[in-house]
Amino acid sequence: MRLLHTSDWHLGQFLHNYERTHEHEQFLAWLVDTVASESVDVLLIAGDIFDNANPSAASQRQFYQFLQQVKQRAPHLQIVVIAGNHDSPGRLEAPRPLLEGMKVTVVGHARRLDTGEIDLDQLLVPLHRPDGSVGAWCLAVPFLRPGDVPRVETDGDPYMEGIALLYRQALDRAAEKREAHQAIIALGHCHMTGGEISADSERRIVVGGSEALSDQMFDDSVAYVALGHLHKAQRVGGREHIRYCGSPLPMSFTEVDYAHQVLCIDLDGENVADIREIRVPRTVELLRIPRRPAGVEEALAALHALELPATDAHLNAYLEVRVRLDGPEPGLRARIEAAIEGKPVRLAKIDTSYAARIQEHAAPVSVDDLGALQPDEIFKRLYQAKYQAEAPSEQLAAFGELLLAPDQQSS
Repeated sequence: MRLLHTSDWHLGQFLHNYERTHEHEQFLAWLVDTVASESVDVLLIAGDIFDNANPSAASQRQFYQFLQQVKQRAPHLQIVVIAGNHDSPGRLEAPRPLLEGMKVTVVGHARRLDTGEIDLDQLLVPLHRPDGSVGAWCLAVPFLRPGDVPRVETDGDPYMEGIALLYRQALDRAAEKREAHQAIIALGHCHMTGGEISADSERRIVVGGSEALSDQMFDDSVAYVALGHLHKAQRVGGREHIRYCGSPLPMSFTEVDYAHQVLCIDLDGENVADIREIRVPRTVELLRIPRRPAGVEEALAALHALELPATDAHLNAYLEVRVRLDGPEPGLRARIEAAIEGKPVRLAKIDTSYAARIQEHAAPVSVDDLGALQPDEIFKRLYQAKYQAEAPSEQLAAFGELLLAPDQQSS
């Protein structure tokens, strides 16, 4: 059997106010071609299909059009989808009766039986070979919220230990169901110990004191673990068969150098024969200029020197300008926009940092003292702490005008 592992599409995502419909369209079209050309038997989608729990109609249409198109190209294809922390479990599962007729299984949440116990069988999906026989069992475990996990009496974190217990219970049930030469595949959306995060684009999902789940949840009986949530493709704990495939599109400028990809997994009986990385082509480039924060004049010079070939407007590169400031620069944005005028780029972000940082050991101000300070005195102290200099008279005058504005409006 051949599996393809992808996750974290975030359909409907905006990159600093720029919508990314065209980029997602291009990725999904490429994915349809890849499924067909690679003769994939099972497509595993490990959560965060949408960027938020209330996706737009256009984003939902994009997802369902993909399902229709990929099934037209590969009628035998089986698809397993789990919800991520960005997805609405109920919304994702709503069309499940229709999708099951297309060999698409969607698991949005962990259901409970009338007894109150978790329905483990609902989390187990048989994966079929091209001849229709069962070649593997998939633990399709969606992102788990505190109410989704078994209650555990423990001195540690009951939520995290409840997640680990649920995976163990599901693994035990899979071991009972599988027959000789059938593999066990785990599909999850979670943060594993040692996973490298993308700081600007990943929402913290761990609740409680623990930081992440241990990869020791998965014993040697599990042939492959297909994970979602972390946007950087990586192995977990150095183990080849426990993988994040990463997001197919860069979700922030911190991901500009990530190798975005999907993973192709070949099974031989109950074991993995091969894991292959397939790079996702990038439709729109991300530029960070300068590569490291620089002074205003150096940054502007780099922008003036920027030369790019002309292209369609929706393919213009996203631009982050990185500037190190020594003091306020009220006209900075206008100067940057003038420097890039006529160039095929879209100014997405101006990242400013300061040479002078707030003094770490500055004397703290008590609540009582703060209440006694006048607003202009607070402004002076903040300016001094940030720029290591006295506030200029014109800055103080402008601040004074802002303070007077409400009084003037009321009079």
